[in-house]
Amino acid sequence: MRDPYEVLGVQRSASAAEIKSAFRKLAKKHHPDANKNDAKAAARFAEINSANEILGDETKRKQFDRGEIDAEGKQRFQGFEGAGSPFGARGAQGRAGPGGFEYSFTGGGPGGAAGANSFEDILSSMFGGRAGAAGMGGGPRGGRGGFEFDSGVGVDLDVAATMSVSLEEAANGANKRIRLPNGKELNVKIPAGVTSGQQIRLKGQGDTAPGHPPGDVLLTINIAPHPFFKIEGNDLRVELPVTLYEAVLGGKVRVPTLKGAVELTIPKNTSSGRTFRLKGKGLPAKGAGGDLYVTVRIVLPDGNDAELEALMEKWRTSHVYNPRSGLG
Repeated sequence: MRDPYEVLGVQRSASAAEIKSAFRKLAKKHHPDANKNDAKAAARFAEINSANEILGDETKRKQFDRGEIDAEGKQRFQGFEGAGSPFGARGAQGRAGPGGFEYSFTGGGPGGAAGANSFEDILSSMFGGRAGAAGMGGGPRGGRGGFEFDSGVGVDLDVAATMSVSLEEAANGANKRIRLPNGKELNVKIPAGVTSGQQIRLKGQGDTAPGHPPGDVLLTINIAPHPFFKIEGNDLRVELPVTLYEAVLGGKVRVPTLKGAVELTIPKNTSSGRTFRLKGKGLPAKGAGGDLYVTVRIVLPDGNDAELEALMEKWRTSHVYNPRSGLG
C-alpha cells in the first residue's frame, strides 16, 4: 500500500481536522455507490479507508511516523543482531525457512551453551512478559521450521457507507433499507432532525473475522436537494409565486411546509421579493427548531392580455413612480 499521507493528499504536518476533511472528500468522491461503472472504485475506496485508519488514529499515526508500523498498519520488526540484541553480540542468526524463520542460538549462557536459558526465557527477554504477550499484543506459536509471531495489530472491520434521504425524511424521521459496499443489506432507522453530513454508527453490523468482535457500520447521511425548499442551517427558505392581483389587493395564500400546507396572509401592495417568517416551520432541532422564510415572487399570466395592458397604460400615465431611483 502507498504512503497514507500520499493516499489522502495531505502533508505530514497536517492537523487531525485536515486529515478528517481530506478523508471525507475522497471517500465521497470514490465511494463505490457513486462510481458503479468504475471497476477500480472499490479498490481506491479501500485504500482511502485504510490510510484513514492509520492517520485518523492518533496512536497509530505516531507509530507510523516513528517507523514502528508500515502503511498497512503491520508491526515492523527490527533485526536481532548487534549490541542491541538480547542475545549479545553473537546472539541469534536466522534464515528464512519454509514455514517462517529458523533460528540458531550461540553464546549466551554460561559455558556458551544455548540450553542455559529456556526458549521461553529467551522470548521473554526479547519482548517482555510471557513470551511477548505484553509487548507485542500476542505471542509465538509453533510453525514448520521455527516460530511465527502474531503482530497483535488490530483488524479493521468497520464499514463506511453513505445514505441519501429526502428533506422530509430527515425532518420527520424514517425507516429505510440500505445495501452496504460488502453486499449486506440492513434496515436503518433515520432519527428525526438528522442533518446532512451527520454520521450514524450501527454497532456490530460491520464485517466479521474469526477471533475478533464484529465491526460497526459508519453511515454518513446526505440530504437530497429539494424541488423548492432550500436549507440554511435549521431554517428553510421557499419562493412563493403570487398573482398580480394578490400582491395588489392582498389575501390569503397557501404555503407548503414539511408538515403540510398552511395559510399566509399577504398584505395589500406587497412587492415581489418581500419575505415573511413562519416561526417553527423549519427543521426540528434540540431546543428551538428552525423557521421557514417565505419570499413572494409576483408572476404575470402567460401570453398577452390586452385588457391588462390597457389597464397598465392608463395606470402608468396617472401613477408615475420610479422604483430604481436609488440605483443612481
